[in-house]
Amino acid sequence: MRAWAVASPAPIASGPLRRADRDVPAPGPGELLVRVLACGVCRTDLHVAEGDLPVHLPGVTPGHEIVGAVVAAGPGAAHAVGERVGVAWLRGTCGACRFCRRGAENLCPGSVYTGWDAHGGYAEFALAVDAYAYRLPEGLDDVRAAPLLCAGIIGYRALRRAAPPPGGRLGIWGFGGSAHLAAQIALAEGAEVHVFTRSAAARELARDLGASFAGDSFDTGPAPLDAAIIFAPAGALVPAALERLDRGGTLAIAGIHLSDVPALDYQRHLFQERQVRSVTSNTRADGEEFLALASRLDVAVTTHPYPLDEADRALADLAADRFTGAAVLVP
Repeated sequence: MRAWAVASPAPIASGPLRRADRDVPAPGPGELLVRVLACGVCRTDLHVAEGDLPVHLPGVTPGHEIVGAVVAAGPGAAHAVGERVGVAWLRGTCGACRFCRRGAENLCPGSVYTGWDAHGGYAEFALAVDAYAYRLPEGLDDVRAAPLLCAGIIGYRALRRAAPPPGGRLGIWGFGGSAHLAAQIALAEGAEVHVFTRSAAARELARDLGASFAGDSFDTGPAPLDAAIIFAPAGALVPAALERLDRGGTLAIAGIHLSDVPALDYQRHLFQERQVRSVTSNTRADGEEFLALASRLDVAVTTHPYPLDEADRALADLAADRFTGAAVLVP
């Protein structure tokens, strides 16, 4: 099968992603072999390719927003051959630690991830763990469904971590694949959304989706915020977001990687019970809730399809902010 592999992590311009020919894998107990119908291109894939995240599997095939058709199932698998499934970032947990037992499997120390610990969807076929594969709602086509499986799910968890009050003001920093989905959920739930991004095209998309304000990353904004989410991997945005929070506001940081955060001033940034929360992966329950909600609300997904053979260009375009929304590879 055709696939891509991270030969050696390096800046994307130097070509760390290389084409590879691999044997089609066979599913083991509790596994599924899926034919990849579409695979979203996530910023986490860029962090894997560039080495912002440590190497877990040398030569790994990235990709963890996979829509696929089951072509073979190992012993004990519940999904049937022919079924369409979604394969996301969280690939497996131990199921026995204190975090798993209390419903916080996203914090499991033994958790493993698609496209980091195991080969992902930048390929014609991929293996998935049956218990972590999602049944996809009808009505979501393959390309539209793919970004929901990480950008959407993580954005949903970040929104819940930010916890905007009913009718409150939510600030969003960065407006790519994840943010434009989370914003729609927030708007549907009655929030007033303010977007801060350096991209003029992203500001236009935010206004089209219903944002009340869309400005540059360091603009003051029209009013104090009740909650905020940072999607951009830029630590310099943390003080800017905290300064714009009203009393009791919460800032959620959605990324798996963040550049260094500048020194904070207690009075300006944290006093009056403002707080900062990180976001770590997601639980399967997050994914199930979000996919059902996205289908019911008919969330608009801005996508840019690329052929599988141009995965390196898709990642380079993501790094350079050459598109709004989400890129999707189609074999």
